[in-house]
Amino acid sequence: QVQLVESGGGLVQPGGSLTPSCAAPRTIVGLYVMGWYRQAPGKQRDLVAMITSGDTTNYADSVKGRITISRDHAKNTVYLQPNSLKPEKSARYYCNLRPTLGTESWGQGTQVTVSS
Repeated sequence: QVQLVESGGGLVQPGGSLTPSCAAPRTIVGLYVMGWYRQAPGKQRDLVAMITSGDTTNYADSVKGRITISRDHAKNTVYLQPNSLKPEKSARYYCNLRPTLGTESWGQGTQVTVSS
């Protein structure tokens, strides 16, 4: 498993934005997918966006046009940029790594709270 470290969550006002990040301790060898998921209390964990090792992106229908996922290869870091956040989007956001072969990894999550 690869230890993933999420950061960048916190409190943001409605309509605002922030940029959670997910850092891996090393470069991942081979093909892989990294993604961001969110989970509100009492609800299932849902995919928000994903990005492949080749920088192909994919977004959940519910966040298309509102989310940007990107990565910094030099820093082994993936970023999530949600825009126009609403209170109902408050949740804990988790980073996920799925290598083509090997063990899937999850971060501990970072809390995003949208409130005025």
